[in-house]
Amino acid sequence: MEIERRWLARGWPEREPDEVWHMEQGYVTTRPAVRVRSERRAGGEERFMLCLKRGSGLSRMEVEFPVEEAQFRAVAAFIDKPFIQKEQRRYSLPEGYTLEWNQVDAGTPEGYFYAEVEFPTEEAALAWDPGEWQPWLLREVTQEGQESMAAYWARTRG
Repeated sequence: MEIERRWLARGWPEREPDEVWHMEQGYVTTRPAVRVRSERRAGGEERFMLCLKRGSGLSRMEVEFPVEEAQFRAVAAFIDKPFIQKEQRRYSLPEGYTLEWNQVDAGTPEGYFYAEVEFPTEEAALAWDPGEWQPWLLREVTQEGQESMAAYWARTRG
């Protein structure tokens, strides 16, 4: 289960991140979402993931596990569309959570920023206040299914 809140954001926050990741991801299908992604931490190794998601809103069913690079490349060839490019900057929060700030498809007309935080429970998610991060957030889109990455893929990659 994934419990997560999400916001559209206005650019990068004026903070130094704890980590920077570069990702590319593509979807086999968007309902349910079946995606492959490569993730590389700045200065680190690349890892490859397969993820399945169902549902929308605050809580969604999610299953994610690592795959070998060859498996990732085989699925990428099967998809045969340009992958979504993401830069993700991670910020540690005092509550022990991580704020993930993302820039999607930089330099394209469709590109945008969003931020998200995962939580251990729905109660924790609903109680969390963005506080000092609020100036960089445009609006919360947690309950708006059309703002998911799968929906973005469907809009921009068909």
